[in-house]
Amino acid sequence: MRKHRRLRSSLAAVAVLAAVAGGATACGGGDDGKSRDRTAASGRPSPADTPIDQKSPEKPGGDQDPARYAPQVKRYAKEAGVSAQLVMAILYNEAYKPHDPEFEKSWQKMKPDSAFGVANMHRAAYDETKQGRPFADRSWFDLPDDPALAIRAESWHLRDLAAQLPGSWPGSYTKEELMALGYNAGAGNMAAFARGVKPGPQAGSYLANLRGNWPKAAAALRGSG
Repeated sequence: MRKHRRLRSSLAAVAVLAAVAGGATACGGGDDGKSRDRTAASGRPSPADTPIDQKSPEKPGGDQDPARYAPQVKRYAKEAGVSAQLVMAILYNEAYKPHDPEFEKSWQKMKPDSAFGVANMHRAAYDETKQGRPFADRSWFDLPDDPALAIRAESWHLRDLAAQLPGSWPGSYTKEELMALGYNAGAGNMAAFARGVKPGPQAGSYLANLRGNWPKAAAALRGSG
């Protein structure tokens, strides 16, 4: 009987993620690998990190509000030297997808190139970003079970993107907006947008979502004390 319940739970997880991925556009990027050049990072939390509750695999509609990660966002944004508001806003952009460990692992078995963790990171990007970082010994496979790791990863990846920005750019984008575009579309596209290339529909949608989530991110950080 237990085996049947686990099978039903797994099949339900795959069905939910298939529906989400099928409907995803630019807000976080679908798992088809075409919507963005995925480059991201990761990190290892210390035992002193604030515990993060995981919702049950049987409840795909559970708490998806990134505000509960505010302490980790503040800690790792500071460590990486990037804007905590940007890190949080990107988490809001990526919250369209159910971030349950079992859901993500079930989906990854069907689509090995899918993203892991609350910040939707792909394996190649994670492995590149962790080099020489305090979390270099952590595996990409740890991300679904460790939101703090994913947030630390996101923060350090944003630092890497910031280092690749030119000294100035003619467009009207802020530095944080370009970094978010880089997170969504890749460093190469970020550089092109900085030169004045107009983002396509998916990147444009991601930017619109970021701007919409910007005040929400600030409120989440204020609310954490």
